[in-house]
Amino acid sequence: MNLPFKRVISLFAAPALAGLLAFSAQADELKEIRIAVPDLSAGTQHSGGGIVDVLRDQQIFEKAFADQGIKIQWSFFKGAGPVINEAFANGQVDLAYLGDLAAIIGKSNGLDTRLLSASARGVKQYLGVVPGSGIKTLQDLKGKRVAIFRGTATQLSFDAALASVGLSEKDVKVINLDFNAAVAALAAKQIDASWGSSGLTALQAKGLAELPLNTKDLGGAGSVQAVLLGTGKFVDAHPDVVAKLLKAQQQAVEWLTQDSNKDAYVQLVSGLASYPPVILTQDLKDQNLSEVFPSTLDPLFLENLQGKVDLAAQQKLIRKPFKVNEWVAPELAAAKL
Repeated sequence: MNLPFKRVISLFAAPALAGLLAFSAQADELKEIRIAVPDLSAGTQHSGGGIVDVLRDQQIFEKAFADQGIKIQWSFFKGAGPVINEAFANGQVDLAYLGDLAAIIGKSNGLDTRLLSASARGVKQYLGVVPGSGIKTLQDLKGKRVAIFRGTATQLSFDAALASVGLSEKDVKVINLDFNAAVAALAAKQIDASWGSSGLTALQAKGLAELPLNTKDLGGAGSVQAVLLGTGKFVDAHPDVVAKLLKAQQQAVEWLTQDSNKDAYVQLVSGLASYPPVILTQDLKDQNLSEVFPSTLDPLFLENLQGKVDLAAQQKLIRKPFKVNEWVAPELAAAKL
């Protein structure tokens, strides 16, 4: 039987058109954007620090999507990156603000994520030690009990710092503790040292720890980068939504990168995280916000991130290294800003 040409075309076109309509309907049905963040707070409120606290305080995403009736669901995880990667794998979140190692581990292990923007760079990490321990350098850590939070940017930071002086985790006794547990263990002298973020300065202020060095003293070796990731499924299904979200995010970036807002930023994060303001003030005294919070995926940021991937593979934190340039979602604005 010979069908008319137009009839043949319509037979093929109908399923394609139906598929397009179904995709459009799926995009139109988006009611919620689910965003995961490691919870850095020591109190009852949630804090992700950096851009997250500004976004939430100013309700930037909520306002951007109000006209579409799309809600923003922020989920904070005390288990940080490892737990957020599980949430990614289980389809429980669409986007996440993550430190470099957790993001790298997820990608290496086969999670279909897309690199959407930078969220921080050059974030300092500190060596905290028991007062009077005599530990002054990284070489002094040989054989000592050192707490780090495995699977997070802190671990990769520590490995990078050790590598800068020819050491590795094999030279120390690593104790896996989350951020708050590590601070408590150091204060109780149950460990010799801890490697972590500015929260360690709270112990120093109380005389419960000494901070002999940080990543700035090491020429930046071990400083942390952070990123915004989206699942491949979400980014592919809702490119316009992602582009709108990245554009809205720039409002927070512009506020954050104005160094005149440093004091306001310190008060905001300290209040949410239940940290004394002096902690962040001390941490940022030799850094400008404009150095830490640009969102651009510029060549230097990507080069440094590739170095983190290579180091993670070298230290056997991941089994499959990959090219960072292939991780970027180049069609989206944050890759070009």
